Amino acid sequence: MPSTTGLRARVRAELMQEIKDEARRQLAEEGASSLSLRAIARHLDMVSSGIYRYFKSRDQLLTALIVDAYEALGAAVEEADGRCERTDFARRWSACCHAVRDWALAHPYEYALIYGSPVPGYHAPEETISPASRVAVALVAIIHEAAVAGKLRSPFVADISPKLSESAAAEAGRLQAIGFNEVSHDAVIRAITAWTQLFGAVNFEVFGRLTDIVEDLDAVFDQSVRDMTAFVGIVESTRAGAPIASPTTRQPSAG
Repeated sequence: MPSTTGLRARVRAELMQEIKDEARRQLAEEGASSLSLRAIARHLDMVSSGIYRYFKSRDQLLTALIVDAYEALGAAVEEADGRCERTDFARRWSACCHAVRDWALAHPYEYALIYGSPVPGYHAPEETISPASRVAVALVAIIHEAAVAGKLRSPFVADISPKLSESAAAEAGRLQAIGFNEVSHDAVIRAITAWTQLFGAVNFEVFGRLTDIVEDLDAVFDQSVRDMTAFVGIVESTRAGAPIASPTTRQPSAG
């Protein structure tokens, strides 16, 4: 027979999941700033005081939702990367970028919670840092491994290669200690630029900024990823008949 302690823990976990599921429904309908523990309790037929046994405050619930979203996005990116041949760095980079977009389009309200406007009055605690880093860590790993393998090049010819400012070079040097070792300073800065471009492109699509402007969003994103791959300096695969971007089923963007 299962222990009483184990049963209580399972029931508690199930109730916490129900609370989070209802909170996500509220996010979709009213946005994060209107999230209400009392409203969630009413919907789940709980007494208002009962919900505080599971989440002590709105902020604690928000943190749980944010961590879940970061973890889910990170897992999707890592899974996409894991399906690629380890030495095909261009395909790995593309797979990770497309995984970010696909997850965001499939979960627009959760994406908005972590990459949209800050929730008024909410300050993310330290426990969100590690989950939030998973996508960046996956991208950094590709760049680092490409550099070690000699497959990371400068996209600029020598006579027009931009010169880093002293402060940018110093920041690149600092970042080498957290995973960018073996990567040149200019490539570190290019990687940061590409990272911001990736999420900028996804944000514009998820939040409807490209509506009535771009008709073929898939094609534009595919081209953007290829441009980012070249800008970072990753040498693209030359295998015949092996497109970098695999076709996937797209979800409609949230307006």
